[in-house]
Amino acid sequence: MKTRVRELRNLANLTQQQLADLVHVSSRTIISIEKGQYRPSLMLAYRMAEVFGTTVENLCCLKENKELEDQQYGDL
Repeated sequence: MKTRVRELRNLANLTQQQLADLVHVSSRTIISIEKGQYRPSLMLAYRMAEVFGTTVENLCCLKENKELEDQQYGDL
């Protein structure tokens, strides 16, 4: 799943560890999210969105991810 976590974290001048501390997870979790290897829970996405002053939809590229998924599985 594509997210804007790395982009927004860099804009905020935060390290992966600093972001992890702010949202109560390990730096490994942030690394995995940034690599697209882990989908954050709704609560974690909400916490990160709050840190960056954005929405969960924007943080998690929900429209783009939905379109990709629709292409993969066919429109329902």
